[in-house]
Amino acid sequence: MTISSGWQQTDSDSGKMPIYLSAPAVAGVFPALVVIQHQSGVDAFIQDITRRLADGGFVAAAPDLYHRDGPNCQDDMRTRSMRLSDRRVITDVGLTVDFLKRQSPVDTKRIGIIGFCMGGRVVYLMAAANREFKAAVTFYPGNTGRAWGRDVASPLQRSAEIHCPIQGHFGDEDKNPAPEDRVKLDGELKKYGKIHEFYSYVDAGHAFMDNTSPTYRPRAEQAAWPRVLEFLGRHLGG
Repeated sequence: MTISSGWQQTDSDSGKMPIYLSAPAVAGVFPALVVIQHQSGVDAFIQDITRRLADGGFVAAAPDLYHRDGPNCQDDMRTRSMRLSDRRVITDVGLTVDFLKRQSPVDTKRIGIIGFCMGGRVVYLMAAANREFKAAVTFYPGNTGRAWGRDVASPLQRSAEIHCPIQGHFGDEDKNPAPEDRVKLDGELKKYGKIHEFYSYVDAGHAFMDNTSPTYRPRAEQAAWPRVLEFLGRHLGG
């Protein structure tokens, strides 16, 4: 499918928040996805994910969650990620949903979310925190038991609030989340009767989807991506 992609922006509490947007370049109305970055930011991998989703018939928007640091920030990505708070992330993702709903090709009743690494953790959080989402896909969500910021519940503690189906992807050799973390998440979702499906991949660790990294595992990626598209098609249409 022919697609269009590039940087746009929306208003935020700190000025402007950049958003990388990809969309089918054909007439029509399409379901949409918020794409949540990994620790490296909205880099080549995340931008490529938005394009792959657009090629699959979705409008995909990846907000820069580091936007409050300013365009000239020289801090390393780990430092920048540690400055994030759940309250601000919830705000930023909500602003991205509003941005998508203003785009003419978007079916405003069919919006989902997908994320990787720390973005996978955000997906689990947002499946509870924002009822706009009709489907959620999380890749190797570490630290779900830890809150970002004071006086807020961790994503795991908000499992009872989850309101949409979740699909999860995990590497058997990952350390965070480790296989026992996957079992714990699965148990919480089962306890509260939440619709979910989890997949694990042998010979794969953290960030196995990232084809710009030595952690990339083609077999795992090639198994996971069709499952993602089938799940999104089932719950969002396409």
